Amino acid sequence: MLTECTELDVNCTDFIGQNSLQLATGNEHLEVVETLLAQPKIKRIGDALMLSISKGYDRIVEAILSHDDFKVEDRLTISPAEQRRRSLDSDFYTYDGAETRFSPDITPIILASQCQEYEIVHQLLIRGARIERPHNYHCQCEDCSRSRCVDSFSHSLSRINAYKGLASPAYLALSSPDPMMSALYLSNELANLAEIEKEFKNEYQKLSNQCKDFSVSLLDLCWNHSEVSAILNNHNLEEESKNWNNSQPGLDTLKLAIRYQVKKFVAHPNCQHELLTQWFDNSCHLGQAGVWVKVFAILLLAICMPLTSVVHWFMPKSRLGAFVASPYVKFVNHAVSFVLFLLLLVTSSIDRFEWVEVEPNNWFIPHQDLPYGRHNKLNWIEYTLMLYIFGRLLNEVKELWEQGPRDYCCQLWNILDFVMLSTFITSFSLKIVSYQNVSRNYKWWDSKGESYSMNSTEFNISCGRFERLYWDQYDPQLISESLYAIAIVFSFARISYILPVNEHFGPLQISLGRTVVDIYKWAVLFAMIFASFMFGLHALYSYFENGLTYRKNFTTIEQTFITLFWSLFGLSDYRGVELAQYPLSRIIGYLLYGAYSLITVVIMLNMLIAMINNSYNRIDCDSDVEWKFARSKLMLSYFGPGSVNPPPFNLLPSPYFVRSVIDYAMETIKTCLPSARWGKVKNHKIRFYYFFKNFFLHKYSNKMNYLIYSQAFLKDISRRLVKRYVIKAQVEKESEGINEGEIQEIKQDISSLRYELLGKFTPKANFVIEFFRVEQKLCCPASNRHRNRF
Repeated sequence: MLTECTELDVNCTDFIGQNSLQLATGNEHLEVVETLLAQPKIKRIGDALMLSISKGYDRIVEAILSHDDFKVEDRLTISPAEQRRRSLDSDFYTYDGAETRFSPDITPIILASQCQEYEIVHQLLIRGARIERPHNYHCQCEDCSRSRCVDSFSHSLSRINAYKGLASPAYLALSSPDPMMSALYLSNELANLAEIEKEFKNEYQKLSNQCKDFSVSLLDLCWNHSEVSAILNNHNLEEESKNWNNSQPGLDTLKLAIRYQVKKFVAHPNCQHELLTQWFDNSCHLGQAGVWVKVFAILLLAICMPLTSVVHWFMPKSRLGAFVASPYVKFVNHAVSFVLFLLLLVTSSIDRFEWVEVEPNNWFIPHQDLPYGRHNKLNWIEYTLMLYIFGRLLNEVKELWEQGPRDYCCQLWNILDFVMLSTFITSFSLKIVSYQNVSRNYKWWDSKGESYSMNSTEFNISCGRFERLYWDQYDPQLISESLYAIAIVFSFARISYILPVNEHFGPLQISLGRTVVDIYKWAVLFAMIFASFMFGLHALYSYFENGLTYRKNFTTIEQTFITLFWSLFGLSDYRGVELAQYPLSRIIGYLLYGAYSLITVVIMLNMLIAMINNSYNRIDCDSDVEWKFARSKLMLSYFGPGSVNPPPFNLLPSPYFVRSVIDYAMETIKTCLPSARWGKVKNHKIRFYYFFKNFFLHKYSNKMNYLIYSQAFLKDISRRLVKRYVIKAQVEKESEGINEGEIQEIKQDISSLRYELLGKFTPKANFVIEFFRVEQKLCCPASNRHRNRF
């Protein structure tokens, strides 16, 4: 018809606004679409492409993409709205919002990615289509500023549509050379956007979870250890060059997943198996040992901890040194070291235990030589504690240097360590100041040789043999003892960091951490309520302090705070609001105090209990994932070459380090000598050349060869996983039930087949119909006679 009637308008539309090409595409008539595309005046090819992509018609998409209009540059990469703004082609897309079913900021590749059409995405990628990543949310470039000024909502919607395409498993699998890392990076970016754009928080969180699920699906498709190891030890060139001398892989993908809170990825069985394999590396197969064997090994390592530290100090490259440097042994040594540190804290005050009797000449157990708690010298336990503290401080400085301030401060254990060590250092510093003051004052006291009255100024300054009742409230020793008590509490709380190793205590420790966060949130609201009643009651009763109240519970700010605080636990007297001669003020006081008790005790405390219960239920429902994630974080902190020896053994530099420093210093001194400098410099140049040639170049070439091989192997593994994922997705799609669209397609195919058959067999059909008519006429008289007999 189109070939015979050249004046036929192929761009006429129906009442909805669809032209013939769109109708043929919607009804999946491939031959009609190809015929219409051959017409030179055909319009709305872009709309037909978008419609075929949304319906998943692969052959029609391929036919439309073969049209000459798609040979125009950037035809597939820019959106219809951008093409309209550039005035490229007014007939390619429908720009009337009433006649199009797709948003003008959606490109064909974005639509195909959102529809999870793998074959169509592959066709578009081959033709150069890409999804442009949106700019940073705070970007102030010309395009972003103009888009925000014109329509801020459309700008945000276009960003969401772009991220929907980027987060699509189809696009991640087919466009990225490393889909695993791309999914992890994109999930973190989307999670950050969810915190920034609160109005689209649910959409961004859903896309972030989609990326996380995609990474878990890829990990689930690994079939052997080499594939899992290649995925988890995905080093880049810089990190691999830094960790070249390490005996253990970097597990960079796992570290990134922990950093981005991809808990299902970390808790995956494949990931946990690889982590445990490297956790017990060089540890004599302790991973497969029984419980009692592990207990015996821990006790043996605890006893031999000083010896193993010395062995690693002298022979770090030996087999025994490698055994000591394994993550599991490092963890045991550090845990034993911290337990010994806690025992020293307990021993430092053992002389004040009621059931302990200390002899005056006993040097092992510390005791006070002077009355009332004054000391003039440090004992061996305090010196040992200072060594432990400086050793832990050195470890914290190394972690801060390696992780950076931002990552270091993001971990609550590091903040607790910082507070604990700062408190200990301040306490010991004040204790040393107090020791020096006491020693100086006693020397001055002995030099006088005279008796002074108890009220003497010099006597008060010296504080010699003087009861604590008469000490200054800001005495350095009093402040030191207060800080020391706080530091002991933090130290015993710090030992809970080893609890995630155990399956039973790990979830409890996680719940405790979540409880602290809940208490912090609750305390903000409670502080506002508490402050309002505290200042209100104080304003009411502050004028009645001259014997007009039953008790002075609200006459001062301090007393008001104490009364309201202990009333939370039912330990305050309600008669504190009584007034003798002022019934109105007394009634107001009762009302305020009753309202405070009702709000805080009945409402706020029950709210806190409900919040804690809710947090525990969330942890308990997914306790296995939460526990494995926390355990993995703990295990990874012991990977790597740093901090092998626990405190205080880490304070001693290794002989290898000392020798390298001495050699470097000697070489520097030799080159700076004025005598025969040229000859020495020449010799140094020759030696450096051979050293560089024999050692560094050979090592660097081996390193580059390994890196090239590892990167090629990783690409091969990624291609395998992508193929498996695509096949699995297609099988799942085929196994799904037939939807309404597929039923409509089947009806259309049957209708087309019927018309084709009628067209081919029309002469024969007419002959058969005429034959049956003649036969019916011949049979009718006989049948009538047969009926007349009855």
